[in-house]
Amino acid sequence: MHPSDTTPVGLKRAGVIGAVIVPVIVAVIAVCLLAAGLLKLESATRGLSIAQVREAGVPMTLYRPAGDAPAPVVVIAHGFAGSRQLMQAYAVTLARNGYIAVTFDFPGHGRNSTPFVADLEDQATRLRLLTDALVPAVALGLRQSGADGRLALLGHSMAGDVLLRFAESAQMPVAASVLVSPYLSEDTDTASPRNLLFVYGGLEPEMLHGQGRAAIAAATGGEVEAGRTYGDPNDGSARRLVLAPGVEHIGVLYAESALAESLAWLDATFDRTGSGFVDRRGAGLGLLFLGILALAWPLSRLLPRVADRPRGAGLSWRRLLPVAIAPAVLTPLILWRVPSDFLSIMLGDYLALHFAVYGFLTAIGVWIMRPAVPARHGPVSRSALAIAILAASVYATLAFAVPTDRFVTALLPGVERLHLVLAILAGTLVYCLADEWATRGPGAAGGDIG
Repeated sequence: MHPSDTTPVGLKRAGVIGAVIVPVIVAVIAVCLLAAGLLKLESATRGLSIAQVREAGVPMTLYRPAGDAPAPVVVIAHGFAGSRQLMQAYAVTLARNGYIAVTFDFPGHGRNSTPFVADLEDQATRLRLLTDALVPAVALGLRQSGADGRLALLGHSMAGDVLLRFAESAQMPVAASVLVSPYLSEDTDTASPRNLLFVYGGLEPEMLHGQGRAAIAAATGGEVEAGRTYGDPNDGSARRLVLAPGVEHIGVLYAESALAESLAWLDATFDRTGSGFVDRRGAGLGLLFLGILALAWPLSRLLPRVADRPRGAGLSWRRLLPVAIAPAVLTPLILWRVPSDFLSIMLGDYLALHFAVYGFLTAIGVWIMRPAVPARHGPVSRSALAIAILAASVYATLAFAVPTDRFVTALLPGVERLHLVLAILAGTLVYCLADEWATRGPGAAGGDIG
């Protein structure tokens, strides 16, 4: 190679390729991944009629299959800290196989602004609130023009108790119950409900599997083998426990084997045969969020430069160590006896207090331990900072929050919860600013504290 081949012009050309062409290539690939994920997710609902309904304060989604053939109704309930979006894979799978499916938000979850219990151990209040939300969802499904009067229930985790109690006491018969990784109270009746299927993730604790095994063993009087059906679905005595391999408590909501087992159980109960479609949305979600992550890098290169990288911005490790440890130890001790039930969202009030106290203690520690000679930093452009913050916030909302809210679980707060968001923001902002000060120094662009 001749020495003239490595001239400044060549280096400049290589720099242009690295600065322009590579980001463009990454952006194109990212958009393709994103589009492929969206196409896969949206195509799963092809042919379905999906309607958003709110009755008695309960937000619900109604999934109706194509055509007007009579169909059983399946009401689908999410678990603790979940939402109706989290149960989409089950709803879409059943609707594509001819069932009328209804999902809904329990109080304090998703878009349901009714407060949930402040204490999960208050079982009477908890079950009453959950049942009050289940009743209108059942009524919505059964009054649809295509409903044939037959009803099944499917629920995840926390919903197990309320579904079995409803099936035992409801005036209308519940033909089958599918419990996905349920938590069951000791006094829950598992003998009376008809055609009971337990579905667990294979990676979940044996404690959960044991509840299902004990429930079936009480009815059969013997050892329970996973994957084996006991009893007869024709007379309602059928019992079965299955373990979805390779998944845990949340992954079981997307596991193909769990979805297929649930569909087969209901088909056997109602003597039906559908298309066999199963909503395999895991790949679509993976492509979607991989594309979103990849697109962030080329887009970030379009932002204005906020400041030169600070030199020696943070504390030395000897000064940082007490600042990091002291708030972690003192915060729970300070809040041990402080009331934390002033917000209508479980744990939200404690989180707001926790972050505020933690941040305040961190700020005090940084102030005490700050070096005598401040670190040197480059100038900060306020206009560039505002543009960068706005752009990052918009991208985080549109690229992450909106798809998550649409395809995974409720993430965007409704108007009814804005006061809760502001209350939690007040605490978390204190923590974030203090943490940035501790780790990046007083010249950090976000706060520029001190």
